[in-house]
Amino acid sequence: MDETPRVLVVDDEPVNVKMLEWMLRDAGFCVDTARSGPDGRALAQANRPDLIILDVMMPGEDGFATCAALKAEPNTLDIPVIFISGVNEVDFKVQGLQIGGVDYITKPFAKEEVLARVRLHIKLRRANMALIQTQAEKINQIRDAQQAILIKPEDLPEAGFAVAYIPALEAGGDFYDVFPTTGKEFGYIVADVSGHDLGASFTTSSLKALVNQNTGPLFSPQETIRNINAVLRVMFRDGRHLTASQVRLNRAKLTATVVNAGHPPPILVSAGQDVLLESQGDLLGVFESVHLEVREQRLAAGDRIFLYTDGLIEDFTGRLARDEGLQALRRACRETAGLPLAMAVTEITGRLTRDPPGDDVVLLGVEV
Repeated sequence: MDETPRVLVVDDEPVNVKMLEWMLRDAGFCVDTARSGPDGRALAQANRPDLIILDVMMPGEDGFATCAALKAEPNTLDIPVIFISGVNEVDFKVQGLQIGGVDYITKPFAKEEVLARVRLHIKLRRANMALIQTQAEKINQIRDAQQAILIKPEDLPEAGFAVAYIPALEAGGDFYDVFPTTGKEFGYIVADVSGHDLGASFTTSSLKALVNQNTGPLFSPQETIRNINAVLRVMFRDGRHLTASQVRLNRAKLTATVVNAGHPPPILVSAGQDVLLESQGDLLGVFESVHLEVREQRLAAGDRIFLYTDGLIEDFTGRLARDEGLQALRRACRETAGLPLAMAVTEITGRLTRDPPGDDVVLLGVEV
């Protein structure tokens, strides 16, 4: 950040512009000037000043209209605006503050008052920017830690999977894991924590530990999900819940056991056809005991199973219905069957994911 604060003065009166420019330069500020609202907005876009002093009564586009236009643009919406005007009525001042101004100075103005208010609001803006930067660094640390706990295909090549994970925020609320159970059997789980904030991302870290503690030869797929639910019932005190889908694949017997807990069903692609591996189940973290159906599925060598979260099939702008998104996903899974699994997963997510994504996206592909 440039240590020398930059102020933009927008006023149609040359005398006022010169006076304000002299005051500010004499106090050590960099100063840009404009004689109209449109010219001021153009300078604000180009130079990104720390603060704007904006006259209200200007011909054509008045100061209120200029401020509203500045607040509608992403590059200028956070620049503090101090209105300056000869009108001293309370309603006029309130209107300026409601539009987005941070302060209001009446003419005639004193040098000390102008400088004091300019310094105050630039200090506040810089302090806020520093706070945002600190928060961003913390979020990046959470993101890095979260990414570190997610297993990658090269970590467990015998599990035969590929995955795409795209968080909507720096840290996501979706989760996946792949784990060996016994011999030639592997477990694959995808989960979606309600909400799109950091609270959801913190839960995913806990899920990794829960999965590790409740998988293996001692636990059936249903027991894994039920044990996770019992812990989430204690953890979730704010209305949160979790949906999950788990597939246990026995590569020796060519069978899959599927348990869904309120989650979209996995897709099986076999011989050019696709089937939804549906089984009913309750949301997790809500009920003391959960009902879970178990589906057993025969497989053939070369079959693929895709687990995913609803961010891949839902368009949160409302342009695409969930059923339409699911049909698009099924079609993409079929049409990419001839590609290597990793390429297929990349192609499918590229087709269906919006930019920026409205929700976290996970697509986990498994090849038998």
